[in-house]
Formats: sequence, C-alpha cells, structure tokens
Amino acid sequence: MTKSRWILYAGDTLAIAILTLIGFATHKEADIAFLPRMAAIFLPLVIAWFLISPWLGLFQLEIVFNPKQLWRPALAMLFVAPLATVLRGFILNAPIIPIFVIVLGATSALGMILWRGSYYFFNHKRAK
Repeated sequence: MTKSRWILYAGDTLAIAILTLIGFATHKEADIAFLPRMAAIFLPLVIAWFLISPWLGLFQLEIVFNPKQLWRPALAMLFVAPLATVLRGFILNAPIIPIFVIVLGATSALGMILWRGSYYFFNHKRAK
C-alpha cells in the first residue's frame, strides 16, 4: 500500500474525528464526560465511511488527484450518514432522527470536501 493511501486513511479518520468534536462543541458538549457519546457517532461514521468510500473510488489516486472529482466525498457522505446513524441507533438503542441524518450528512460532506481538497492542493504536484 502506498504512502498516499495511508495518508488518506489517516486523514479521513482525523477529519471525521474533528467533525465529531466540532459537532459536539456546537452543542456545548465537548467535555471529556461526553467521550462515550462522541465515540457512539465517531465509530459508526468511520466504519460506514470505510465501507462505502471505496465503492466510489475515493482511494484510487487517479480520482483523488483529479479536482473535478471532489464531488465524490460529498456523495459518499450522503450515503455514509444514514448508515452511520442506523449503526449509532443500534449502539445506543435510540431512535434515528431524520434531521440528525441530514445535518450529519451535510456537515460531514463539507468537512470531507475541505479535507480532500486540501490534500489535493498540497499534494497534486508530487503525484505527477
């Protein structure tokens, strides 16, 4: 496996972690006491991301280094968010709230576009 792919895997995971922290911080729940609840969305989100994103080619370097393909992480998150919230619902034995799915999908899509766009911007010259 190439170094670029490892960076993508780690960066995707870190981006999801940051998005999770930002989400909880916006609700003033970023205290260490909320770590179990953070994990209850972070882990399903990571699992769903790594299940769905390969199907959209998000680890194929010819797609990663094509700026016209930055829509793919957003599309992936629109599928990842519902799956992640279903997994979260099973973990917490809680209902799935549709507005949570929509907000999670939209904010995560934006976050992944920012991360993947930054990755492209700083690394595309090395890929050629």
